[in-house]
Amino acid sequence: MTARLIEIDGSRVHGIPSLYAELNRVFMPNEPWTLGESLDALDDLLYGGFGVLHGSEPVRVLWRDAEAARAALGVETTLAYLRRKLERPDVYAVAPARRALDELEAGRGETYFDLVVGVFRDHANIELVFA
Repeated sequence: MTARLIEIDGSRVHGIPSLYAELNRVFMPNEPWTLGESLDALDDLLYGGFGVLHGSEPVRVLWRDAEAARAALGVETTLAYLRRKLERPDVYAVAPARRALDELEAGRGETYFDLVVGVFRDHANIELVFA
């Protein structure tokens, strides 16, 4: 079975909100609701069943201008994201956010871009390709 091609435009990504706007544009064009700004929501989306994905069909996701998205979702954006989590211990688990922040500040941690790529790579039916 030939994998269906879906394209993400990295030049539209300028931070976390615009990433999810782009993901909604690409994956949810005919849905009456949108995907929230959450890695868990992205993971749920990639399992299929709503939007343009239908179950575990083979899909090739071509991420154009991936370097622009990588820069926009880099260290500074990720530090701000993690600091916001630490400000909301009633909503987020503080210990994992603190560890991630410490790792990133030490130059070893994952950026938000890395986390998003990891979510895609956790889905065996989805091939993520950068252009």
